[in-house]
Amino acid sequence: MKIKLRDDIREFQDGLTLAEIASAVSEGLARAALCAKVDGVLRDMSTVIDKDCEVEFLTFADEDGKKVYRHSAAHIMAQAVKRIYPTAKIAIGPAIENGFYYDFDFQTPLPKDALEGIEAEMKKIIKENIKIVREEVTKKQAISLMKELNEKYKIELLNDIEDSQTITLYRQGDFIDLCAGPHVPSTGYIKAFKLTALTGAYWRGDEKNKMLTRIYGAAFDKKSDMLAYLAAVEEAKKRDHNKLGRELGIFMTDEKIGQGLPLLMPKGAKLFQILNRFVEDEEEKRGYVLTKTPLMAKSALYKVSGHWEHYKDGMFVIGDEDKGEEVLALRPMTCPFQYTIYNNGLKSYRDLPIRFAETSTLFRNESSGEMHGLIRVRQFTISEGHIICAPEQLEQEFKDCLQLVRYMLKSIGLEEDVYYRFSKWDPQNTEKYINDPAAWEYAEGEMKKILDHIGLAYTEAVGEAAFYGPKLDIQIKNVHGKEDTLITLQIDMFLAEKFDMSYINEKGEKARPYIIHRTSIGCYERTMALLIEKYAGAFPTWLAPVQIKVLSLTDRTAEDAILFTQKLRNLGFRAESDTRGEKIGYKIREAQLEKVPYMVIIGDKEKANNTISVRSRQKGDMGVMTKDAFILTVRDEVDNKVIN
Repeated sequence: MKIKLRDDIREFQDGLTLAEIASAVSEGLARAALCAKVDGVLRDMSTVIDKDCEVEFLTFADEDGKKVYRHSAAHIMAQAVKRIYPTAKIAIGPAIENGFYYDFDFQTPLPKDALEGIEAEMKKIIKENIKIVREEVTKKQAISLMKELNEKYKIELLNDIEDSQTITLYRQGDFIDLCAGPHVPSTGYIKAFKLTALTGAYWRGDEKNKMLTRIYGAAFDKKSDMLAYLAAVEEAKKRDHNKLGRELGIFMTDEKIGQGLPLLMPKGAKLFQILNRFVEDEEEKRGYVLTKTPLMAKSALYKVSGHWEHYKDGMFVIGDEDKGEEVLALRPMTCPFQYTIYNNGLKSYRDLPIRFAETSTLFRNESSGEMHGLIRVRQFTISEGHIICAPEQLEQEFKDCLQLVRYMLKSIGLEEDVYYRFSKWDPQNTEKYINDPAAWEYAEGEMKKILDHIGLAYTEAVGEAAFYGPKLDIQIKNVHGKEDTLITLQIDMFLAEKFDMSYINEKGEKARPYIIHRTSIGCYERTMALLIEKYAGAFPTWLAPVQIKVLSLTDRTAEDAILFTQKLRNLGFRAESDTRGEKIGYKIREAQLEKVPYMVIIGDKEKANNTISVRSRQKGDMGVMTKDAFILTVRDEVDNKVIN
């Protein structure tokens, strides 16, 4: 038989396994190969090849190779758990970025050193180098086996599979699991791992189901890489906004108020205000006009827009239609309100484009398992806007939106941390969308044309569009590697018709406008979270809630510190004075812990010479300066939005 490899085509005798083919190619490949793709399909190394095909051997250097390696590590962990806790029930255990997890239903409480014990047992299993064997059975046989093993979660998964489907099992010694595979040839292939966390997780991600125990682990093919990853995780924990934001007094939560409803404390509220003023001022320069619309509306409005049909489960609904009550809902977005404003009066082509902007408080009924600090919440505020334009204006308006976004990202220092995703509809899953294939094809074609004209580098994602149109999503990862959408620009060719929006074109005819939905800096809360993590709370001077701390060296200079602080405030700086009778070293350390960009010290000598001593968070001791020189230094840094 002829096998096409990466570099050439070679002949082998029929009936060889992939492992035997790899050995024939080279000993190094045989040692490194974890699995292979056969005509594009992932297979175990034990797979027998008996016909011409294309084979691509995968190692840990390949993304699919990493997934197979880490999924095998998850099975080893599950086997270790079953050896130590025979009554535990196994649920699911996938590979994830940098590692794996497995969910268990433990019948007895875990001891404090549970992870250490499981790790030790995993090392034994790896040392035993147990062969991992694939088996194919019928659904009936699989259910019978799982009943015998008393694995109720596996039985539930099997019940969701069609009766005619072949089921694959993987056996390693005394452990057997329901799994599609593939896996590494034996447990000895796993070189470096570490169990990292133990948390709760609802079965199938549904909070109505039982809470299971999820154990996370990291897995790499080299110990040095694993240690580097673990060190990075520790650094991420220090920067985690959910921890650091609370320590710095930026936000807090309270169980009496509720999950996903953070309270912005004075420093957090000030950071929010800085960003908000920056956005609104910049948008005004670019021709946007402000609106201020209600936080709720009758269900009738959302039925017109389509939110009631496609998004109702994510909304907070007030009232019961079945009881004859008036039904309202808190708004999940501002679009329908601004469209209603547009419809107030006849519009001409001379009026277009109209650029509406609003600092919008929105509400989305996120599940409890999804919420995290400021990144995903139930009430949030967004720099929302809608541009209503003529078709021939669409490309330029979209370019201008993207230019604004990139300016915002550069100003706050996140420009290099994002990537761009063209989010498209899924024609195989039309119930999620307004179902008009021709309109979708046209809208996506227009967006692709614009993106290509701009020369923007982007990825594509089928199934990530809004229900009413394609999007350019600007994606970013938090310190833990979890990806979220930071900013989105959308082209909408549906809702103008639903709201009967129109204008009189140059021919005097009634025409439909196009709509761009956009944010300029995204959700303020999420952006704040990412800034906390980016700068570890040490914000650039222009963003810092407190820019300058004025410290008195003695009681004799307390009044001077207060007066200079007031002068700085009058000039627009965010300054505070510290005139407590503490030692100056203590005051400096406190200001440093608060991550204040500048500390100004006024002692008897400075008072006599009308000067100040300056310490910079970044540069350290800057020595003695005149007050005017210091003010000019900070003014330049703030006005130019220096990122440091």
